[in-house]
Amino acid sequence: MTPDRAEVDTEPFFLGSGAERRFCLFHRPAGACRGAVLYVPPFAEELNRTRRMAALGARRLAAHGYGVLQIDLLGTGDSAGDFADARWDLWKQDLDTGAAWLRARLDAPLTLWGLRLGALLALDHARTTNIPLAPMLLWQPVSAGSTYLTQFLRLRTANAMLGEDAAAQSGTKALRAALQAGETLEIAGYDLTPELARAIDTLPAPDVLTPPVPVHWFEVLGAPGQAPGPAAARVKATWEAHGTQLHVHTVTGAPFWATTGISTCPALLDATVGAIEERAHVV
Repeated sequence: MTPDRAEVDTEPFFLGSGAERRFCLFHRPAGACRGAVLYVPPFAEELNRTRRMAALGARRLAAHGYGVLQIDLLGTGDSAGDFADARWDLWKQDLDTGAAWLRARLDAPLTLWGLRLGALLALDHARTTNIPLAPMLLWQPVSAGSTYLTQFLRLRTANAMLGEDAAAQSGTKALRAALQAGETLEIAGYDLTPELARAIDTLPAPDVLTPPVPVHWFEVLGAPGQAPGPAAARVKATWEAHGTQLHVHTVTGAPFWATTGISTCPALLDATVGAIEERAHVV
């Protein structure tokens, strides 16, 4: 049986209790364990749109011998709390908890696998964790927290234009002012607090979040032959000047994190497996 067709045992469970209760999926490694992977999910509705790809990616990695933990962070998915309870530092604490759980079961370096804003959360976590890390996997990282927040705030403006709530039809500058004044904003069904917005808005760009281990950076492009975005080249130059290798991979496919319906990108799954297999041969 080839690794991609190996049967994967997936265990759903809750980690912690009460306010600390976090829903998890653990995909046990098929055969001998080759590593541990902690998945860091994207933000708000992108989490729901990408669940299928995250599940497919986790199962592919598990089939190749990696134990993968998917965790719903505070206030998301089936974990305790509401989205309004979410804070960036509390999400990092959730990653600490998940990493410790993995380390207690798998004696292997930890790979952080982040998607979209989760890629920046993974990079931020990598700077502070004491757990030994293996090379990271980043799927379609956002270019900057401030840019991403602006795009998220625009959802409120766009939705307001379709309705009759003239008071809600404010630009992002006004929405930022409301957040700075302490107002929680409802955006696309999510209550965005000033605390979480501030953490995202002031998050250093990936250039500054230089990790202590090599990174595989994956970008999904709409057509063959397209070059990756300028952020990848900028980050690569900065990181490698500080001694951190960045391997940029491009694949062709649909932007599954942004599509209205559930979509997948098989080429991204293949490229991810190819990167970890190449890494294993080098080691």
